[in-house]
Amino acid sequence: MAWWVVFALLIINKAGGLIYNRTFAPGLQKLDSNDYLILAGTFHGIHAISRSINPAPLAERLPGNRKPPTTGIESLESSHFRLTCFQAPTGVKFLLVTSPEQPNTDVVVRRCYELYGDFVMKNPFYSMEMPIRVEKFDRALGGYLVRP
Repeated sequence: MAWWVVFALLIINKAGGLIYNRTFAPGLQKLDSNDYLILAGTFHGIHAISRSINPAPLAERLPGNRKPPTTGIESLESSHFRLTCFQAPTGVKFLLVTSPEQPNTDVVVRRCYELYGDFVMKNPFYSMEMPIRVEKFDRALGGYLVRP
């Protein structure tokens, strides 16, 4: 069995503000809260730019002569970590930082989005675009992402 680990999850609102961050395993260098805010804002900007650039003209068109939607950055990889980004239809971005060996990161980050929908969006006390402080969400993520 391959060794893999989920290091952290960050959630960025549609305006580029960090609304959730949590580390799940040691391995990443310690960042302070200001560094996480800078990281979220920087990634949001780069993601927006990457959605608008296209290296080749689109040959395919959708019905009504519309261009297919562009996704922006979906994954960044180095020898020590992989960052997987999933952007929800509402514009909220989920950034999952894992070991490069982590299989199916797209499936894992989408499951985090499902947990967000179940525990955050269905919580009547949560205000949209605000920091996430929902204990059931934290517990569900911990149960899913922390490996023994």
